[in-house]
Amino acid sequence: MSWAQGLPMVNVSNGKGGQQYSLTLQLLALMTTLTLLPSLLLMMTSFVRIIIVLSLLRQALGTAQTPPNTVLVGLALFLTLFIMSPVFDDIYRNAVAPYMNGSLGFEKAVAQAEGPIRAFMLNQTREDDIAMFMQIAQKKDV
Repeated sequence: MSWAQGLPMVNVSNGKGGQQYSLTLQLLALMTTLTLLPSLLLMMTSFVRIIIVLSLLRQALGTAQTPPNTVLVGLALFLTLFIMSPVFDDIYRNAVAPYMNGSLGFEKAVAQAEGPIRAFMLNQTREDDIAMFMQIAQKKDV
């Protein structure tokens, strides 16, 4: 009788000096980000608004399936990247480039990247809507 070989253990090594994450953790973070990228695209950008407008426009023109959904998604993705390019440029200049140069740690880079995204999302939200959700959550401060 032969035995099945067990799964190899996952080893995570610490970075030198505890200042940076090891390559294994960076790769794990990259794979996690790539997995979550579609949902992040939907939640944190104007993609949903654009695809809804393009779908309504297609219905208003009376064309049931022309252009196809893949074309609408492609156009919405292109327009989303165009609209978000100032935000992405700001994130690259203030978070990604300093992190890649080694002048900024991972935690600080994430904190620097959070600011432009948060500002964009707050600019796309009405204050009445935020107040309503804060009231529903029974929170006092934003």
